Amino acid sequence: MTGPPLPSPTGPGRFFRQLDLPLLGATLALTGFGLIMVYSSTHVSAHPFLYVRSQALHLAVGVAVAGFLLAVDYRNFASGARALYVANLLLLAAVLVVGRTSLGAQRWIALGPLGQFQPSELAKIVIVITLAKHLTDRPGPYRSVWELMPFLGHIALPILLIFKQPDLGTALVYGAIFVGMLYAGGARQRDLAVIGAGGLLLVPALWHVLKEYQRRRLLAFLHPSLDPLGAGYGIIQSKIAVGSGLLWGKGLFAGTQGVLRFVPEHHTDFIFSVVGEELGFVGSVALLGLFLLWLVRGVRVATVARDRFGALAAVGIVSMVAFHVFVNVGMTVGMMPITGIPLPFISYGGSALMTMVWATALLLNIGMRYQKAGIEFDASPAVPVRVIRLRGRSERLEE
Repeated sequence: MTGPPLPSPTGPGRFFRQLDLPLLGATLALTGFGLIMVYSSTHVSAHPFLYVRSQALHLAVGVAVAGFLLAVDYRNFASGARALYVANLLLLAAVLVVGRTSLGAQRWIALGPLGQFQPSELAKIVIVITLAKHLTDRPGPYRSVWELMPFLGHIALPILLIFKQPDLGTALVYGAIFVGMLYAGGARQRDLAVIGAGGLLLVPALWHVLKEYQRRRLLAFLHPSLDPLGAGYGIIQSKIAVGSGLLWGKGLFAGTQGVLRFVPEHHTDFIFSVVGEELGFVGSVALLGLFLLWLVRGVRVATVARDRFGALAAVGIVSMVAFHVFVNVGMTVGMMPITGIPLPFISYGGSALMTMVWATALLLNIGMRYQKAGIEFDASPAVPVRVIRLRGRSERLEE
């Protein structure tokens, strides 16, 4: 049950009043910052506007679709969750058949003159929507780890298809979404720990499934100096770039490590190294501050969401973005292995940018249709969602 349809905003004034303006402002600031950094990291070339023009076009498409996502009551997506899940599996499977291969991975579907699309990015939003619906339909309470197995199976098929591409980073993102949403949905910490321990037991087997370049990346994370000109090169050069920025940086468009291509993938996976080099510690902290504002407002949406489905979807989106930021920044400074996870809104990549814009639109949609009286889960009032209050304390709503 998803309850009666919610009233939609009417008139531009009422529409904007109901939007979470700090969340919208943080999103606009991040996307604008991202366009600047994409240009800064790629402008020294024969076609200085090639990358930023492509990024801007994908942003325009993302914003156009986001308008539709804002206009439609978010609970309509819950009604079509089963069809979305099947379509998602078919799209991920299609990549393995007709997908384009690049850098040893088969992750993209060519769209002719429109470029290429990475279905695994869009799948993140689909996972959030469908898992939120699944948790809403089976609200618990979950008294054993076995009661969580249907949800584990829910993400297992997409993860297996992602591993086949192979795309370890995206598979890890799905895992972060799963853990965040299950905890918010009422799963016990010890049961989630058991699932995590089971995952660790699979690591030796997964090691043999990984491609050779993925193994080298993991080993380089542990000992980058063992292969400074090979697998460890990116980590070493990225740390040099970040460190050379010192407090204020070398100045916008004045970086050398990235522009001169000492840092590989400096406009995608390692774009935070360009931020650190050109804008220094101050600029890096300012960017992280924008992400923190985005995440805090996202958590607020989860706390005021009208129903269980909306709250869980908000938690899933926040978990996804938080994991992206944590891993990407950690990778740039050598604290995390290289996994190919982009920095949200900042890294070059049309599919990733559109996915983040659409995820934000869904978050804004949930927030603008909240219940003013506070948290009221009409889908399953007996088993509400765990949420984090922003008034200086944590509040767990027990079943």
